[in-house]
Amino acid sequence: MEHAGQHEQVPEQETPEQHWESRYADSGPVWSGRPNASLVAVVAGLPAGRALDLGCGEGGDVVWLAQRGWHITGVDISPTAVARADAAARAGGVADRIELVATNLAHWRTAGTFDLVSACFLHSTVELPRTEILRAAAGAVAPGGRLLVVSHAAAPPWADVPHGHEHLFLTPEQEVAALALPAEEWVSEVTEVRRRDATGPDGRSAVLDDTVVLLRRV
Repeated sequence: MEHAGQHEQVPEQETPEQHWESRYADSGPVWSGRPNASLVAVVAGLPAGRALDLGCGEGGDVVWLAQRGWHITGVDISPTAVARADAAARAGGVADRIELVATNLAHWRTAGTFDLVSACFLHSTVELPRTEILRAAAGAVAPGGRLLVVSHAAAPPWADVPHGHEHLFLTPEQEVAALALPAEEWVSEVTEVRRRDATGPDGRSAVLDDTVVLLRRV
């Protein structure tokens, strides 16, 4: 995960693993530790079950889910991020409900099934087969379970480069179309742009737009 529009100069020979490990290891905490607001709004009313979080970062979402009874697997490419997520889980008293995996999602697959698969701000300044990752993860959603995708709908006002991301700023409808999931197997429950208050790295406040898609497998 990364702040929209925060462009970074990436060395040409740097692998995704090296890039994201450096992003975390070369600094203190990157994220606030709070759960994603759209995830909270969508998931708060769902019964707890088994969950999978793609690009879990330092664990804000997985800890919040575990504290509400979910058993969750969090996956991130950075071992440092995963170590911080583990520390947050232990500090929150929910380490027994959380499994953490440090690996590149481009190559990782699971044989498990989940009641919720979430991907919040799965953006990258380096190569990331995002759509393929999301399609594969959709296959791990159990019947009656849900796939939640939250992404940046536009760059924030503090973005130094308008198109600093490999990821395109998709509308909710474009997000669903890109997934190309079988219509007879999925029901759309949320496809909308939601607004939220945010603070940029320079301390500037703004209202940001997020694309939110929630699909239920029938």
